[in-house]
Amino acid sequence: MKITHLDIQGLVMIEPTVFNDERGHFFESFSIPKLENSGIPVHFPQENQSLSHKGVLRGLHFQAPPFDQGKLVRVTKGAVDDVVVDIRKSSSTFGRHLKIRLDDIHHRMLWIPPGFAHGFITLEENTVFLYKVTKVYNKASETGILWNDPELNIDWGISSPVVSGKDMELPLFKDFSPVFD
Repeated sequence: MKITHLDIQGLVMIEPTVFNDERGHFFESFSIPKLENSGIPVHFPQENQSLSHKGVLRGLHFQAPPFDQGKLVRVTKGAVDDVVVDIRKSSSTFGRHLKIRLDDIHHRMLWIPPGFAHGFITLEENTVFLYKVTKVYNKASETGILWNDPELNIDWGISSPVVSGKDMELPLFKDFSPVFD
C-alpha cells in the first residue's frame, strides 16, 4: 500500500498494490496497522454505499460538529471525479478544492478528515461509491455548500449534471458559517 499526503494538509491518497493474474486481481483494501501508521483513524462505525448513473453529482456535503465525519472513500465499480473543499477557517488552504479521479481500475482510496466538504460526479453508468465514516450519520448536523458556487470555481467537467433538489438548495461558500477551526 502506497500512502501519499496530498497538497492540502490532512488529505491522504491510498494506493493499494494490485496483484493481477489470469484469474483476475487481488489487493489489500483495508489495513488497520498501515492506516494507523499514516495517521488515519481506523474506527469506522458506519459504512455507506451509493449507486449512481453517469452524470450524477452528489455534494458538497459535510456534517457539523459534534457529528463531524472523517471519510475513507473509494469506487468499487465505475469512476468518479471526487472533490473536496477545505472548510477549516484557520487553514492556509481554506476555500481551496482538490479534484481526484477514483475508479475501479486503479482502486485508489482517499482519506478525507473532518473539516472538508465532499462531493463527486460520476463518470460511468452504474458507478458504486463506498465510504467508511468515523461517526454515524446525524440528520440534524448534515449540511453543505452549493456544488456550482462561483467562488469555488470547481470544474466538474459537465455542464448539466443530475443534482438532487436538496443539494441545489445548499448555501454559497460566502454564506456558510465555518464550523471547523
